[in-house]
Amino acid sequence: MKSVAMINDCAYVGETLINYFPKNIKVKHIKRTRSFWSKTLGITYGIMKTKADVYHVHYLLQDCYIAEKLGKRPLIGHAHGSDLRVSLNHPLWGRIVKYNLRRCDKILVSTPDILGIAREFREDAEYLPNPIDMQLFYPKPIVKHEKKRVLIASDSNWSVKGTDVAIRALSKIKEEVDVSIISYGKDFDRTLSLAHSLGLHLRVLPKAPHEKLNQYYWDADVIMDGFKLGSFGMVSLEAIACGRPVIVYVSSEYPEYRDFPLKDVKEEEEIAEAVLNSSEELWEKEYEYLRRNHDPRIVASRVLEIYQSVKLR
Repeated sequence: MKSVAMINDCAYVGETLINYFPKNIKVKHIKRTRSFWSKTLGITYGIMKTKADVYHVHYLLQDCYIAEKLGKRPLIGHAHGSDLRVSLNHPLWGRIVKYNLRRCDKILVSTPDILGIAREFREDAEYLPNPIDMQLFYPKPIVKHEKKRVLIASDSNWSVKGTDVAIRALSKIKEEVDVSIISYGKDFDRTLSLAHSLGLHLRVLPKAPHEKLNQYYWDADVIMDGFKLGSFGMVSLEAIACGRPVIVYVSSEYPEYRDFPLKDVKEEEEIAEAVLNSSEELWEKEYEYLRRNHDPRIVASRVLEIYQSVKLR
């Protein structure tokens, strides 16, 4: 295999994979924005003019549908969450997602909570751990502070991330923590209002470019992610890579997480206690899990095996 077309991206997974592919593999990364032109005619033109040995599409939406209709094979469809949790049930987008699930040569999913959904349509769907760029995100020592510095790093989204749960939990220990939150997410204003009503002061940080997020992680003592889905996202992985313990709801029902040291923490009292008890020992166990499962070299190697297997069919 000499060439790969990486189409669209999510949470920089595609870009990270590209950085860890062998240098002899030529990669064309076809990106798009949310503008109407870019995500319609723009992406269609980009896919149409590209020739490669394998086509890897992030998100099972229009990009994947267009690539299949243009006869781009072999075609890898990579689901990243909302396409299967939300779009699958949409009256229009749902038809496209289901079509892509059935027509791709291989389906990958980025978190265990959507693997079961994908396997309703494709028994061969596979969970691929998200790779973390450990050259960008790497450990730095924690500087001791009078109060524990807590960063809510995921976007403010009550239904998906459970940001409201995090705020209520932190309000129970508000005298013992300094809390920061990044300014993004559809429920950000509601989150600020809730914190104010509970007497929890939040230091608001501006949304930063991906390559600058490590500074936010290093400035904190502990990072909080989501408390709804039972699986973690890139925030947890990047924060652990930066040397910080992460408090996140990880469900023990997923065998993919059997080695993760902190599981089933989702109630407010449990979350508050976990924040106060977070330690270097917890981080060391989380980092060992990260190193075994999300090392970009290991993930990239598995992706290349998948590429080769679909080419041989």
